Amino acid sequence: MEWWGILLIVLGALIVVAIISIIAWWISTRNAFVRLKHKVEEAWATIDVYLKKRFDLIPNLVETVKGFAKHESETLKEVVAARNIAAGAKTPEEKMQAAGALTSSLKTFFNVVQESYPQLQANSNFLDLQNQLKNLEGQLESARRYYNGQVKAFNTKRELFPACLVVKGLGEEYLKKPYFEIEDAEERQNVKVSF
Repeated sequence: MEWWGILLIVLGALIVVAIISIIAWWISTRNAFVRLKHKVEEAWATIDVYLKKRFDLIPNLVETVKGFAKHESETLKEVVAARNIAAGAKTPEEKMQAAGALTSSLKTFFNVVQESYPQLQANSNFLDLQNQLKNLEGQLESARRYYNGQVKAFNTKRELFPACLVVKGLGEEYLKKPYFEIEDAEERQNVKVSF
């Protein structure tokens, strides 16, 4: 066999190795995106659980306050309306926006109740619900941080070259994921539930 025959065999082998390497890289990158997508979905599911707990707690809180705050029906209606909108939201984006509105209405609710009804401090049901909501807000904050970390990893991976070449063909579920941010500067503060 002559030298050009050996050169063709070596060149053919290199091309086969390169093609196999590209296919292996593509499969590995696609699988990494699938794992990251599932981590984002799992993180969102955790937030969803805490939001549901929050939605379920609010009617009990409102009912407890109703006995004391008969003159605050408008504030109570706003909280219940925000809760119902938040509970009915379907997409993560809708839920994020509704959760922000609910946080704002809860803040107003607690400010009104705190200023007008100091006797609620002695009510054990109210204190228990208040503590549950405070704990829930802390858990929700932790879940939000975890979710945002997973979103950061996903969004970073999808923008890096050459992985961005793979993600373009994967479909709509691999589009850039939104962060769960509180939009209003006032809402960036903790929900104050102490009386």
